Amino acid sequence: MSESEVNLQRKRLGKIVSVAIPFAALITGLLAVVETTRNPRTNDAEVFANFIGIAPQVEGPITQLLAQDNQFVKQGGLLFEIDPRPYQYALELARSEQSTLEGQIVDEARTIASQKSAVGAAQANTDSAAASVDQAAAGVNEAQANVVRAIAALASAQAQLKYSTDNLHRLEPLLARQFVTAEQVDQARTTVKAQQDSVDEARSQITKAEAQVRAARAQYKEAKATARQSREKLAQSQHSVLTLDPFTAQRGGKAAAINTAEYNLNNTRVYAPFDARVTNLTISQGAYAHVGQQMFTLIDTRTWWVVANFRETQLRHIKIGMHADVYVMSRPNVRYDGVVDSVGFGVQPDPTLVGSFSSGLPNVQRSLNWVHLATRFPVRVRILAPETEPFRLSESAAVVIRRSDSSGTR
Repeated sequence: MSESEVNLQRKRLGKIVSVAIPFAALITGLLAVVETTRNPRTNDAEVFANFIGIAPQVEGPITQLLAQDNQFVKQGGLLFEIDPRPYQYALELARSEQSTLEGQIVDEARTIASQKSAVGAAQANTDSAAASVDQAAAGVNEAQANVVRAIAALASAQAQLKYSTDNLHRLEPLLARQFVTAEQVDQARTTVKAQQDSVDEARSQITKAEAQVRAARAQYKEAKATARQSREKLAQSQHSVLTLDPFTAQRGGKAAAINTAEYNLNNTRVYAPFDARVTNLTISQGAYAHVGQQMFTLIDTRTWWVVANFRETQLRHIKIGMHADVYVMSRPNVRYDGVVDSVGFGVQPDPTLVGSFSSGLPNVQRSLNWVHLATRFPVRVRILAPETEPFRLSESAAVVIRRSDSSGTR
């Protein structure tokens, strides 16, 4: 083959290569766009886990500090202990006060039982006094009836005496004329004397009956006074009966004091609420712990997420439940499986674009950026990895969403 033919073939090959390279680059770019669109990816991601600050609920010097910085602790493991003695004393005092209250309730119940017995006796006395009043009233009525009967008897005796006297005065003149016998006159005189004795007897009966009335009335007044005293004593006894309400009402407060003391005593020992990693431990044994003052942080190692920031144009291709490939910067050759747990719906507005919001009117920026960057929204991807994996909070990561594997099969 001549040199001219070789040159001609080189020129043709050069033209083909010059055309093929841009075409291949275009095809490669289109495939990359399709791939990144179909399976969104980002390296703007960080490993994330829940974490809590450990702060004591009681205060005092730390007598035991078992936790160490960056140590892995199991759920229920003792982290530290605060001096329990003051709280043990407070619990014993609360229990003692409750025992004292129960003793007071027992003593008061006995006193109340005795006072109720006194009330019963006073009630019986009152009933007896009332019966005595009724009996005395009946005695007064009977005595007054006796007075009435005695007065009637006196009137009858006086009438008979008058009749007998008149008969004697009629017979005495007739004796001188011998119209009647001396025996008849003597008999009339005897009758007058007997009737006079009956009148005197009737008068004495009236005096006796009136005295009985006065005595009955005095007895009635005495019975009424006794009844009044019995009623007053009964009312006093009833008023002096105590109640257990003021003591029983304290039971709830004493029980609450015991519960509070037990709660505080239990809180002197602080345990790990879950499997966790201790971090930011800057205290030592002997330090004084204050209520609510954070001592260190526990990172919850049971579940790890990657918070990946995807462009807003990619969010329509990401659904909850999709699987993802997760790579962390410290182990770039290890691929972890993940599942999309949530897709963000809001981020802080960019003040350079929309201005700021205040209680007045919106502050809108008057400048215009010709290059408008897409907003990124956080997508939370839960890592399906054993708890023993050495993840670190906030370490860098990259995430690839596998749309073709949304069912979870590999």
